[in-house]
Amino acid sequence: MKKILLTLTFVSFVFAMQSATGQDWKPTTAAITFKIKHALGAYADGKFGGLAATVNFDADNLSSSSISASVKTATFDTDNSIRDKELKSDEYFDVAKYPTITMKSTSIAKGSGANSYIGTFDLTIKNKTKSIKIPFTFTENGSTGTFQGQFTIDRTEFGVGEETRLLSNDAKISIKLNVKK
Repeated sequence: MKKILLTLTFVSFVFAMQSATGQDWKPTTAAITFKIKHALGAYADGKFGGLAATVNFDADNLSSSSISASVKTATFDTDNSIRDKELKSDEYFDVAKYPTITMKSTSIAKGSGANSYIGTFDLTIKNKTKSIKIPFTFTENGSTGTFQGQFTIDRTEFGVGEETRLLSNDAKISIKLNVKK
């Protein structure tokens, strides 16, 4: 009984410290878009839906800030049903086997501009995790705020398709997340 009480006290203390050291922000809306260059300069673009995120961010205490997010792979839409079906296959996202893409911050630092930050995240796609740096801005307006960031990944490093002359390896991703306290 004593061990249980001690454990509960410790867990309560940890949760209290987490909420005391950062600001919890609740996601309200999100936009996740991507672009990949095709042959002859055309772009394939699309979006993901259904972002789930936990945001604990305090611009004055970045060392205690953290961001984690996930999105279901089956939610992407390129506005082309034939392409979407191919992207859901095991050659690309393999949505049946790998239903989510996840990101979890490992550190957040101040960037060079006002409201500018650089997050280091572990990005996991198809069970492959890579550390990536994402420059982003955070604009706070009272009890609401907006995170915006853009970054590029090599899709082949995550097993999303193979290298080909017809499709760039680079995928440009933009994220806009609106939050409230």
